[in-house]
Amino acid sequence: MGIDLSVIWAVIIVFGVMMYVIMDGFDLGIGILFPFVPDKGERDVMMNTVAPVWDGNETWLVMGGAGLFAAFPLAYSVVLSALYLPLMFMLLGLVFRGVAFEFRFKARDHKRHIWDKAFIGGSVAATFFQGVALGAFIEGIPVEGRAFAGGSLDWLAPFPLFSGLGLIAAYALLGCTWLIMKTEGRLQQQMHGMARPLALLLLAVIGIVSLWTPLSQASIAERWFSLPNLFWFLPVPLLVLATFFYLLRSVANHDNSKPFVLTLVLIFLGYSGLGISLWPNIVPGSLTIWQAAAPPQSQGFALVGALFIIPFILVYTAWSYYVFRGKVTPDQGYH
Repeated sequence: MGIDLSVIWAVIIVFGVMMYVIMDGFDLGIGILFPFVPDKGERDVMMNTVAPVWDGNETWLVMGGAGLFAAFPLAYSVVLSALYLPLMFMLLGLVFRGVAFEFRFKARDHKRHIWDKAFIGGSVAATFFQGVALGAFIEGIPVEGRAFAGGSLDWLAPFPLFSGLGLIAAYALLGCTWLIMKTEGRLQQQMHGMARPLALLLLAVIGIVSLWTPLSQASIAERWFSLPNLFWFLPVPLLVLATFFYLLRSVANHDNSKPFVLTLVLIFLGYSGLGISLWPNIVPGSLTIWQAAAPPQSQGFALVGALFIIPFILVYTAWSYYVFRGKVTPDQGYH
């Protein structure tokens, strides 16, 4: 039996996107939480918790997109044609956010509020349109022959828009629990107070999405509730409920790092549920990974480069987080 390069590439892309969601999620979450923390010094601390690592986090987004282009060019052309506008809006949000991140620390006091607003707006816009793109992807993308067969505004639908709002709640909880782990004093106490309502909001979002998806898509309902698939999927909602219980308890106990770790587990469980629902489709409702795959020679050539560079990215990421571990205090700064 030969090596299935399409499966290997699917795993690499799924891993890259998951790493981006986890690592850039709390980064974007800090921008979403900015309006609730008006104090300048505390905002400086919030930004300094991610200042050394924020740009490296987005490496995983680039890798996921490049991997999709190299290994599944047909899926790349269909997905980008369908989601061109929300993805462009997402990138514009990331640009505004990145510029604001640097300029805020260099601005004079009377102009800093401009960059604060750009940071908030960029973070919210990038998160919202990521969620919109995800929701539109889950709903399915029509394909005729080898081309996208829908309209440029198909993503303007209730489920994708709700997914955008839901992702804002998820990233806000990630950012909140990250700040619990990385800060101390009044700011940490404020985040402890916000974590419980954000967790309950995210639980409500997960519940609504879990009901909405099978009710609106018969193919996903059949996959979830048919045997033996039900036995594969059943542990996911049970683990989600258990994780939420321990998350709320760790917040009530004013734990330091447990809330962040448990929130990461929640994000992973949601991601795994998505994978179970869609596998092996790379364009839901239209194309499997094998139908959209590049020639084996192209996949093999690109795989050599990917397997060379991924260990470097992992080592760099782990080293940067290790070097800048621990609490961030008001007297510390990375700008």
